[in-house]
Amino acid sequence: MRVKTGIVRRRRHKRILKLARGFYGGRHRHFRKAKEQLERSMYYAFRDRKQKKREFRKLWIVRINAACRAHGISYSKFMYGLKQANIILDRKILADIAYKNPNIFANLVASIR
Repeated sequence: MRVKTGIVRRRRHKRILKLARGFYGGRHRHFRKAKEQLERSMYYAFRDRKQKKREFRKLWIVRINAACRAHGISYSKFMYGLKQANIILDRKILADIAYKNPNIFANLVASIR
């Protein structure tokens, strides 16, 4: 028995081409190129969602370190002091405080000493 894939194939192609909108040249026009580019794009998107978290953590650590050095303490001693003083603040909040409220950060450094 012969199976014709008319509507099934068209739906599948339309779904892929709709996702490939905005790609350059034939990558949004031709099904095969669009599918290849879409696979690559989805891989990058998945990978970079993980990398984004790493990049932000690095940025927060750099900001906290810079603020600590301005107050004459190293980053590692500052983080250790926070743990000893039972001050539970994550790096995101600490970086925000160091960036926007230097006075509060100075109080944190003073409380650790």
